[in-house]
Amino acid sequence: MKEKKIVPVFYACDDNFIKYGIVSLHSMIKNASRDYLYKVCFLHNGISERMMNAVLELADECFEINFENVSDYLESISDKLPIRDYYSKSTYYRLFIAEMFTQYSKAIYIDCDTIVTDDISELFNTDIGDYYLGACHEQAMVQVDVYGTYAEKVVGISRHNFFNAGIILINCEAFRSKKVLYKFISKLGEYNFVVTQDEDYLNLICKDHVYFLDQRWNTEVFCDIPYDISEAKILHYIMTSKPWHYADCKHGDIFWSYAGETSVYNEIAAELDNYSDEEKKNDALVQEKLLQLAITEINREDNYLNRINKNTRASDRVEILKKIDEYERDGRFDEDVEDDPPTRELLPDEIEYIKKSLIQKLKSKLAYFIAHRFLKKQIKAGNFIVKDIKGIENFKALDCGAIVTCNHFNAFDSFAIQLAYEASKHKKRRFYRVIREGNYTSFPGFYGFLMRNCHTLPLSSNRKTMAKFVKATNTLLRDGHFVLVYPEQSMWWNYRKPKPLQNGAFVFAARNSVPVLPCFITMQDSDIMGEDGFYVQEYTIHISKPIYPDREKSFSENVEYMMKQNYDVWKNVYENFYNIPLEYITNKADK
Repeated sequence: MKEKKIVPVFYACDDNFIKYGIVSLHSMIKNASRDYLYKVCFLHNGISERMMNAVLELADECFEINFENVSDYLESISDKLPIRDYYSKSTYYRLFIAEMFTQYSKAIYIDCDTIVTDDISELFNTDIGDYYLGACHEQAMVQVDVYGTYAEKVVGISRHNFFNAGIILINCEAFRSKKVLYKFISKLGEYNFVVTQDEDYLNLICKDHVYFLDQRWNTEVFCDIPYDISEAKILHYIMTSKPWHYADCKHGDIFWSYAGETSVYNEIAAELDNYSDEEKKNDALVQEKLLQLAITEINREDNYLNRINKNTRASDRVEILKKIDEYERDGRFDEDVEDDPPTRELLPDEIEYIKKSLIQKLKSKLAYFIAHRFLKKQIKAGNFIVKDIKGIENFKALDCGAIVTCNHFNAFDSFAIQLAYEASKHKKRRFYRVIREGNYTSFPGFYGFLMRNCHTLPLSSNRKTMAKFVKATNTLLRDGHFVLVYPEQSMWWNYRKPKPLQNGAFVFAARNSVPVLPCFITMQDSDIMGEDGFYVQEYTIHISKPIYPDREKSFSENVEYMMKQNYDVWKNVYENFYNIPLEYITNKADK
């Protein structure tokens, strides 16, 4: 007989809270597929024999139940813990799962204040790749502005990328290899997060490495729910929204339908009957205090993010990020936030865009040799990371010249597109890039040499030089080559959103009847800290299907059509990759 696949499930609780865990586990058992062996473990530091026996009554041929007292494990790492008091709270025990249970590559952690209304094995079988964990968005951050501002201004995480840690699918292998527990311990010594506590630490440590699950796997009843409650897979009674305290708790009837089938029903029902007005008043006070605590943290000059920006990160980069916020708020998307090097006018007799002399061709070969060697060193040192190229088949399939578009966030992001071009193996079709005038005429030293000799097409403030630029670009496109253009026009350092586009790239595409190949680069924090105090970014290059001019449209219509299509493609990539809506600060201010 085939051995059943194991699904490890962990709860963490104390003797007072375990009765709600019994109801949660009962609901899980009732809705789980019988094709698996579920190994359920309650992490604790003291549960009575009576309550243990009440839990064990739920065990059957598919559900094996155990208890693990974490006291011994805490003692074994006590020398590493800067603050012992944190571990009086059982919610922190979820951080120990990967290290304590090395036999598991993946595991589910679930809070006790939950009701599981769907098959928990489906959650376990979700492929989260190499992400540290799978989780759902924390709706309190999304729906309550103060908490969202706290996430962004204190923890440094977008309100749309903050996850609720009450139900998580843990990639135990990643937790161990990335030393998540020890990063947590280190952060404990750096800063005392007081609003969502362990959730704050987990979000900070796992930033950019979270696979966002369907929100139905963590339906927080405290918040507005954008779907019918019958679609919920797990209900989560967060904060003070407890059906055992409030008879009018939203969707409390679902909790009681399962609680009524357990041995602890009378005990929980008595708690509801005896919950006093004074206790309810205290709940409201606790909620208000939590909100005020978040506001206090936001306004603290030495809150976590302010402290990191002041003491760890390069001041010029911090100022650039502030300037980006300012420009976004003002809608100045086409303006650079960093000062260009001093520049001078590029005159027409200084450049031949296409017809190169023998010396210029030799310089170009040397420049590419040096550039490749430089890039290899940067990759080896961990300063330049291309994690993945998605959609390379769209580049390979091009059989004509094309405008290649890309978002602009780094002086070296064209290296990433160069790698994509080389991966496409278009040996007979060369790759050119449009650059600023000053980068060609005034950039000094090594980088200036590359700017002038790596198949670049510099713009110019001189009308006659620009005429040569336009003629050369048209010729290259008609001859079947690729031209990289940054249609955002401006470069904003490590800015992840697509900015509104300018029409120049699309004018060239429409005029020459060639497609636009939209490329969009997404970023994730790597584990490598750069010299500027920011994590080196891991790039994923998304190459979408070419956008061809429509023969039925006029020239101007095609320009608008292709530009809109390009923006929509980028927006879609952004929202799907980061799993957040594309919103600009300026839009929020206008509403």
